[in-house]
Amino acid sequence: MASAWQRLGFYVSLLKRQLNGGPDVISWGKRVIPGCKRGIYSATGQWTKEYTLQTRKDVEKWWHSRIKEQASKISEADKSKPKFYVLSMFPYPSGRLHMGHVRVYTISDTIARFQRMRGMQVRVEMGWGWSGVATLNASFQSKVSPESITLSNLTFCFKNKMRVGLSGNWGKEITTCLPDYYKWTQYLFIKLYDAGLAYQKEALVNWDPVDQTVLANEQVDEQGCSWRSGAKVEQKYLRQWFLKTTAYAKAMRDALADLPEWYGIKGMQAHWIGDCVGCHLDFTLKVDGQVTGEKLTAYTATPEAIYGASHVAVTPGHRLLHGHSPLKEALRKALVPGRDCLTPVTAVNMLTQQEVPVVIVADAEFEGSLDSKIGIPCTSSEDTVTAQTLGLSYSEVIETLPDGTERLSGSAEFTGMSRQDAFLALTEKARRKGVGGDVTSGKLKDWLISRQRYWGTPIPMVHCPACGPVPVPLEDLPVTLPSITSFTGKGGSPLATASEWVNCPCPRCKGAAKRETDTMDTFVDSAWYYFRYTDPRNTHSPFSPALADYWMPVDLYIGGKEHAVMHLFYARFFSHFCHDQKMVKHREPFHKLLAQGLIKGQTFRLPSGQYLRREEVDLTGSVPVHAKTKEKLEVTWEKMSKSKHNGVDPEEVVQQYGIDTVRLYLLFAAPPEKDILWDVKTDALPGVLRWQQRLWSLATRFIEARASGEVPRPQRLSSEERAEARKLWAFKNTIISQVTAHFTEDFSLNSAISHLMGLSGALVQASPRVVLHSPEFEDALCALLVMAAPMAPHITSELWAGLALVPRKLCTHYAWDAGVLLQPWPAVDPQFLQPPDVVQMAVLINNKACGKVPVPQHVAQDQDKVHELVLQSELGARLLQGRSIKKAFLSPRTALINFLVQE
Repeated sequence: MASAWQRLGFYVSLLKRQLNGGPDVISWGKRVIPGCKRGIYSATGQWTKEYTLQTRKDVEKWWHSRIKEQASKISEADKSKPKFYVLSMFPYPSGRLHMGHVRVYTISDTIARFQRMRGMQVRVEMGWGWSGVATLNASFQSKVSPESITLSNLTFCFKNKMRVGLSGNWGKEITTCLPDYYKWTQYLFIKLYDAGLAYQKEALVNWDPVDQTVLANEQVDEQGCSWRSGAKVEQKYLRQWFLKTTAYAKAMRDALADLPEWYGIKGMQAHWIGDCVGCHLDFTLKVDGQVTGEKLTAYTATPEAIYGASHVAVTPGHRLLHGHSPLKEALRKALVPGRDCLTPVTAVNMLTQQEVPVVIVADAEFEGSLDSKIGIPCTSSEDTVTAQTLGLSYSEVIETLPDGTERLSGSAEFTGMSRQDAFLALTEKARRKGVGGDVTSGKLKDWLISRQRYWGTPIPMVHCPACGPVPVPLEDLPVTLPSITSFTGKGGSPLATASEWVNCPCPRCKGAAKRETDTMDTFVDSAWYYFRYTDPRNTHSPFSPALADYWMPVDLYIGGKEHAVMHLFYARFFSHFCHDQKMVKHREPFHKLLAQGLIKGQTFRLPSGQYLRREEVDLTGSVPVHAKTKEKLEVTWEKMSKSKHNGVDPEEVVQQYGIDTVRLYLLFAAPPEKDILWDVKTDALPGVLRWQQRLWSLATRFIEARASGEVPRPQRLSSEERAEARKLWAFKNTIISQVTAHFTEDFSLNSAISHLMGLSGALVQASPRVVLHSPEFEDALCALLVMAAPMAPHITSELWAGLALVPRKLCTHYAWDAGVLLQPWPAVDPQFLQPPDVVQMAVLINNKACGKVPVPQHVAQDQDKVHELVLQSELGARLLQGRSIKKAFLSPRTALINFLVQE
């Protein structure tokens, strides 16, 4: 190892040579290669023959900052290039990044690097979401503010992510818990409110009677108790904010048909939405003939027959019987458990002005997610029974003509229409009047976004006694969180106790009013972040429509399977809404979706359910036991978690194996959509390390051959050596085609690595003279390194720099003055794509291979002609002459014909 003074002398001499315009000199062993710029990590300028642990560390240390600097210089200004937007679902910084994060970002980084090498204008970004519950939990326990915890975690996460060699413009990260981001979430909320898609109503919530606060579902344990106080959680009705996602149900379900296959996720989205066959309609309510001011929305699958309604049915758990409704007592008096009950409350259809009674049904719930339905006997036998049992009147409004056509009767202006035409006309009229009519399913619920906690985006509404709910003026955004230092969790939302913040003038009448103290579900902020990435520093609007239109839709969206329903649905909802607001031209936000599998760690659990740390487990016997009690343990594979003691620290793994080894392992261990079971004792980490050593040996062998002093001359190759080189050429082209397909079509990067391992194996087998004299070997080695570069950028950068030092290279189509990540992606040679004039047709007799017969390419798919040519060949005359051929099969996919003959 050179001393510090020797290294300093080397750098001084190198600098002098560069300043004086003289050639840099790189030594290989005792030989000197003049005229080459130094690019390798070695301080002495000598190529290191062995890829040792220390070599790996030195290489990654040398190239890490250089690769990062390369990526930062890539301009996004050239809009003449085709774009590729690859996006990973961002993390919630409640703690350190874990191996699941490293996996998803490695996949996205690899694909981004590949697309850049293909000449694409690539956007790959990173951001951070609110971590509401987890951060507040930590805040309650540590007495440290959520802001401080989040900023501390962001600092740690930032350091972590840079250690796994990720590219991207890290200066343009977005953080949803900062006002410069959530200002625009509030802006979009007001847009939704103005469009009638944000509203308040009473809803059932989880209530902690000890801490006097509302709990999110995540804060209620499996026994139905509060995570914090341990009290049994109660169900309570509170006024909550909703986004009317049901209004976009049909549009979002229909749009799935135009998207490419999402490996089962499209089916999950369609199932979540349900069949969109009906709509909700609005009613005003009366009791004893008196208008109450209360409204009710109810669903029907046959709105065209609304003039035949007999009643509106609600379940016993409906908010009208349990909340703060003035009708609660009247409805409860009429309730008889287990029976359909007629009530003194009537419902007036706001579209038709029909008045029908409200009925409480015996069933605790309807099918799907409904708690209210319109009873229409002429389209439902169940409704007929209810109406007849309770003596309700109704009309038959559907008549069937002799030809089987159904038409409407007794239905005002819809009379005489076919059912389909009446459906379209009536729902359109309801939407126009603002009394329902959005075609949706009976399964989907509107999105409840209220959260009664401090750490979240404030809902920008003011409640005025005179004006009702009033949105905060857009020029007054953002409504920022007040500074609160004490987080006891008691007495409801901490925002409610910040009197100076809560009390404010009404934006409309200027009278005394109060701010909304609920904050938004964190999913709201992450439902539009893909737009903000296109223009992350815009201070005048959420994003520039021009930039969004250029980059959107996201070409490839990568994230965990657990977000394949709710988050994806909410993100699609926001995109559809922004399209309708003329903010973007694309309706769907994501083109291709890659649902990434989990990384699972091994867990050891006592019969009591307690998880043990690995050091508490005795693994020396045939089965794992508790080291102290010798109890047998339940061994499973589960999602990595601190509480289950099965997590893996990425920093420790990187330190032990290296960045490239970890990246290659995460890509090679399983297809992206499959789970990985992490066990470093038996898994493939050593395997991908050995492959790196093989790549190093290949480059070393090539450098040594070219540094031997013998000038490479392809004409010196014998006919056998030229045939060997030709096979390498063909194999290289095959591998390029296969690897490119995996990167662009199925994203099976594990298969791509397998193909590259096959190519490296073929190169290892090359004879010494082919290594020295053939351009085919040199080109295949270069193509191998370029294709491996997106997955293992550090070692391939070093190997490429080593190859760049070699004089008298035979392949001049590479940019040898640029790094491997700046090389164009290898293309299949045009000659390889041209079909041969003659095909070697494999001949099988009774499923047994017997040889090959040359067949002209233009008849290779004509069974009769292939049959005839085989019989006329020497092989056919020898093996088939005089035998009874029962049948012949010509393969449609491969050059193969199979003869079934009588034995």
